[in-house]
Amino acid sequence: KAPSSTTESTASDHEHHHNEHAPEASAKASAQDFQSKGPQIPMNMDEQQSSTKSKELWMTGEQRNPPVKLSLPLEYQQDLFNELRSEDELVLLARGLGLLRIVINLLHTFDAAGSNLIVVVGADERENGWIGEALAEHAAVSKSSMARGLSQVNTDAMSVGAREKMYAQGGIFSITSRILVVDLLSKLLNPETVTGLIVLHSERIVATSIEAFIIRIFRQTNKQGFLKAFSDNPEPFTTGFSPLANMMRNLFLRKPSLWPRFHVTVAKSLEGRKKAEVIELEVPMTDGMKDIQNAILECVEVSIGELRKADTGLELDDWTLDSALHKSFDVIIRRQLDPIWHRVSFRTRQIVNDLTVLRGILHALLTYDAVSFNKYLDTILAAHQPPPGSTRQNQSPWLFLDAANTIFETAKQRVYSGKPAEGEAPASSDAFPDSLRPVLEEQPKWSLLAEVLEEIEQDNYLNPVPRDDSNSTILIMCSDQGTCRQLREYLQTIHVHPAEDSDDHESQRKPSATFMMRRKLRNYLSWKKNFALVSASLFAENQKVLDGFTDQRGNTNGYRGKGPPNKRRRVRGGAASAGAGRPVNGSLQLAEDKESQVASLMADIQPTDVDAMQKDEVEVDSLDDMEDYFELYDMNDLLVIHPYDGDMDEHVLEEVRPRYVIMYEPDAAFIRRVEVYRSSHEDRNIRVYFMYYGGSVEEQRYLSAVRKEKDAFTRLIKEKGNMALTFNLEGAAPTDPQEQFLRTVNTRIAGGGRLAATAEPPRVVVDVREFRSSLPSLLHGCSMVVIPCMLTVGDYVLTPTICIERKSVRDLISSFKNGRLFNQAETMLQHYKHPMLLIEFDQNKSFTLDPFADHSFEKSIKSADDSRDLQSKIVLLTIAFPRLKIIWSSSPYQTAEIFAELKNKQDEPDPVRAVQVGLGMGEDPYEQQSFNTIPQDMLRAVPG
Repeated sequence: KAPSSTTESTASDHEHHHNEHAPEASAKASAQDFQSKGPQIPMNMDEQQSSTKSKELWMTGEQRNPPVKLSLPLEYQQDLFNELRSEDELVLLARGLGLLRIVINLLHTFDAAGSNLIVVVGADERENGWIGEALAEHAAVSKSSMARGLSQVNTDAMSVGAREKMYAQGGIFSITSRILVVDLLSKLLNPETVTGLIVLHSERIVATSIEAFIIRIFRQTNKQGFLKAFSDNPEPFTTGFSPLANMMRNLFLRKPSLWPRFHVTVAKSLEGRKKAEVIELEVPMTDGMKDIQNAILECVEVSIGELRKADTGLELDDWTLDSALHKSFDVIIRRQLDPIWHRVSFRTRQIVNDLTVLRGILHALLTYDAVSFNKYLDTILAAHQPPPGSTRQNQSPWLFLDAANTIFETAKQRVYSGKPAEGEAPASSDAFPDSLRPVLEEQPKWSLLAEVLEEIEQDNYLNPVPRDDSNSTILIMCSDQGTCRQLREYLQTIHVHPAEDSDDHESQRKPSATFMMRRKLRNYLSWKKNFALVSASLFAENQKVLDGFTDQRGNTNGYRGKGPPNKRRRVRGGAASAGAGRPVNGSLQLAEDKESQVASLMADIQPTDVDAMQKDEVEVDSLDDMEDYFELYDMNDLLVIHPYDGDMDEHVLEEVRPRYVIMYEPDAAFIRRVEVYRSSHEDRNIRVYFMYYGGSVEEQRYLSAVRKEKDAFTRLIKEKGNMALTFNLEGAAPTDPQEQFLRTVNTRIAGGGRLAATAEPPRVVVDVREFRSSLPSLLHGCSMVVIPCMLTVGDYVLTPTICIERKSVRDLISSFKNGRLFNQAETMLQHYKHPMLLIEFDQNKSFTLDPFADHSFEKSIKSADDSRDLQSKIVLLTIAFPRLKIIWSSSPYQTAEIFAELKNKQDEPDPVRAVQVGLGMGEDPYEQQSFNTIPQDMLRAVPG
């Protein structure tokens, strides 16, 4: 019964198949009529009465279900939905236009029809939660009896039997890629019974990825099912040569559908009716902040200049100051340098790291308060100090620029500055005054935030808005949790004033952050005291690492192991007593503050009575009489501070229903979310305050992000215009997405070798845990049959005698460390005639073991302990197991070729035996050979 019902539902769900059924065609026509009629019922129950017409879709199948109600109020959403109903395509939607909402409505129409089996690929934890919730809500609104909601399959803990039962019942499944691939290959989930795949985050799918593998298996055996891919990130689709066409080929799709923000329908939907009211507030930065920002940018520019000078032989067009502001700049540089990382000088590597640090400082300048920023700089400076007694080769170049000095000095002046003590002229010998006073510069956005909140309050008080559907809640959006905490603390202590202001009544009323900043400075000064000790012990740690774990080497060469640490300890003690005040090599000497000055500063900011009255941030409560004291917040008149969180922000807007939104930091996608929200709900007024520092990196970053997205869409539209169509020959061998790769493999089958020998395709038994890598996908692309099993011995079994343990270089290092590799080699030798160790490198990285021994510490490592070296460990392994062969492979592609050659004219492996090996069952002829190893070794040692 099951297969026939799924074909029926397939017929009803895809008008582009089986159109010969007359009644279904007419039902479709009526559905199209319904769809063209205006708005429909929104999601909230209480709004259903206010909506006049409802949009309905009739599903046909074994029985007529009640009409399906959708929540797609905007025109572009409806157009896109109709397009998706009628054909398979890749949807590229601009960020913030509500991609998940469209996916959910699409899933709901299938869910309501019942008797479907639909698989969602690539959804993460949060998206699963959201889709599940929304489907349940939709099912309740539509009163669809057949709907089952979303089932998640996300751990191996769920047994095979349970999964099989679930798949047999049908429904909508969100399955993690690794489990899905194994289930499809082992036919636990037969691809032919799947009604369709919905692929999220399709920008992540490359030819070798596990998702592309899933789609290929699905398309080989199931030509009827639908396949719809979604992405809201256009940038990855524009890098490389004809990237869109390649992507479409990996996804087995022919039609891309592009929906940028400047699309006519989108623009009309969002700007047509009532636009959201947006007030832009450009905040000038303080002079200190401007100076620091310019200094950091100068350091970045110098660093990039140094990188360009280093002759890396790479394309350097993108290495500019402008792109350095963009989020992923250091990742891009690292990716470009990866293939030649082993040839790059230590200095270049250091500069790449420095760029990351500098961009961190740049971000911190705008988000941290003055005290935290200074503290952050202290930690950076400590991390960059050379260990005591070393030469200054390993100092970062940017620290020697004048600009770096400006950064550190200005940051300190924003927190405190010197003032001469009364009645005495500064002594000529020590021009630095003897006492410090707090400056505590506030972030300019804070006072503006207070003003905006005040304005909102007056606005509410003086002209109360007619009650509409918004709560009068204020929502403040900022970039991360840290900023949220800072704002919360600020808004809680905004009206607390230290006592000495009491004579001046005006200042009482003005909100200020003095209280919070004084508290922070107190904490900072006590932290600073401990910090000198901490940094001294940090050097001790680093020194230990450099010594090559001298202590762990044990007593084998005791006197050598114990000599150096003592000597070093003396130096260390010196460092600790000198504290951070010791002269640092070169020009890094910063004026340290004397004890007496710090003491005077501490006295200056002692807690006053008002401060003491403030209660602590965190209180412990036993929650004994919870009912008496606790209740849920009333959603009116709240002040909610929330970090940006991708698609989840839509949720926040829907649930909080704010009347005022303050964007503390700019974010392009969120503005669109507000636009969509505003246009979807005519009866909700919303006002947005949009803050940014004028002339700052923040503004620059925002503008360049918007421009990048626009450029990406423009390029995609251009490429779509002249893109070649890919026709997959339905009956051909399953080689479509990997054609280039396959051409390199089977250029010819010499002497008809393989084909003559057997008619059936070659088999490979693969361990289930190996599906994290791209190799199984490539083997499948070589038209080998991949059989997933739980193997105890080895990762791949190619023939009854050949067993292979695959290690990436990182695995190799870790399994040498914990000794696992020796055990694995031993069990393979016991059970197989030809055990092999495959060392596989990453395709985009250098094919050499060099980068894993970092040159900076070369001398200290070499002298310390050679047995830690990777090469020597491999030699030891081959001496211990002479029969173990080692295969070196530069990339998974090459590995697939090697496997094909190894299998040539060999017998096929038996999966059942491969699983039993090592479980104590199944005798095998090679067992006796390796147990009595001592006589064997002795015989081997005899000459000849």
